[in-house]
Amino acid sequence: MEKDPRVKMATILAGDIGGTNTRLALFEQTSGRPVMSLETTYPSRNYNGLEDIVREFVLSQPVTINAACFGIAGPVVRGTATVSNLPWTVESARLAQELRLPTASLINDLAAHGYGVDVLAPGDFAPLNTAEAAEGNAAIIAAGTGLGEAGLYWDGKDRHPFSSEGGHATFAPQNEVEMRLHQYLTTKFGHASCERVLSGPGLKNVYDFLKDTSLEQEPPWLQQELANSTDASALISHLALEGKAAICERSLDIFATALGSEAGNLALRFLATAGIFLSGGIAAKILPKLQEPTFLQAFLAKGRMQRLLEKIPVKVITNDKVGLIGAARRALQDLPA
Repeated sequence: MEKDPRVKMATILAGDIGGTNTRLALFEQTSGRPVMSLETTYPSRNYNGLEDIVREFVLSQPVTINAACFGIAGPVVRGTATVSNLPWTVESARLAQELRLPTASLINDLAAHGYGVDVLAPGDFAPLNTAEAAEGNAAIIAAGTGLGEAGLYWDGKDRHPFSSEGGHATFAPQNEVEMRLHQYLTTKFGHASCERVLSGPGLKNVYDFLKDTSLEQEPPWLQQELANSTDASALISHLALEGKAAICERSLDIFATALGSEAGNLALRFLATAGIFLSGGIAAKILPKLQEPTFLQAFLAKGRMQRLLEKIPVKVITNDKVGLIGAARRALQDLPA
C-alpha cells in the first residue's frame, strides 16, 4: 500500500485483539508506512469488551485520532465481530462513536497480518527453506490462543488480504497416533478442529492425550510444575526445546508435524506460490523445532503435489507487531479525502 497523497500527517489507532491480550498502538503517518509511536497491552479477560479498553486508552492519550482499525481474532460480518476465545461482540459503529470518527474498521486479525506482511523488513522473517517466491497468491497461518488462517490474493500488481475461519476446519490426521488423537479430541470436544491441536491450548490437548492414553508418562515433578504454572503450553514447549521431558518433546513433535501438514494444505488451497508465512505467538518461540526436518517433511507430504510445494518459500514472521502494522495500513483507507 502506497502513501496516501491526500494526507500530510495523521494519527492512527490500530488494534490487535486476541483471546489473551489486546494490544493498542498509535501510529503517525508522515511518509511511507505508518510509524508506531506508542503501544499498550491489556489483558483481554479483565475487560467486558473492546469498547472499555479503547475508552481507557483514549483517556490516557490526549491526541486526536484520525482513523482506526482493529484486527479481531474471530469472524467479522457486516461490521460486527465475535471474538472466538472471548465472550465479546464488537461493533464498528460503537467503536466509531467512542472515538468520534465517521467509521472504525474491523477486520479479521489474520487479514491484518496480511496487510502487514508486505511492508516488513527482510530481518523480520526466518526462512524454513530455500525456495524463491514467484508471483501469485500467498497465505498466512498463525497459532496462538487460537489458530488463524488467511490468504493474500494477487491481482497482477498487488496482494489483497482476505480472511477465513480455516482454523476451525476439521483436523486431518496423517498417521496412527494422530488418528488416535483425532478420536480423543472428538470424544472430548465433539469436533476435532485444527485449532484443538494447533494453538496454545491445543499443545496442552496433545500433552493430555499422550498422558491420558499412556503413550507417554508424566513425571511427578512435571505434574507439580504444570499445577503451579500460569501458562502450561509455554512450559511444555520450553521443556521440550530444552529436552527435559520426553512427554513434552513428543507433544511438540506432534504439534510441529501437524503444523507443517496444515501449512501444506493451506499452500495447496490458495496456490500460494508467493509464500507461506507462519505468524502468531507460537511459531517464533519454537523456531528451533520448526527448523528440524519434521516440519518441512510434513509440509511436503502431499503426494503428486510435492514438487509444487518444494517451490514455495516458507517463512516464520519474527516481528510480533505485524498485526498492528497491518491494521494501521488498513486504517489509511478510511482517512477523509
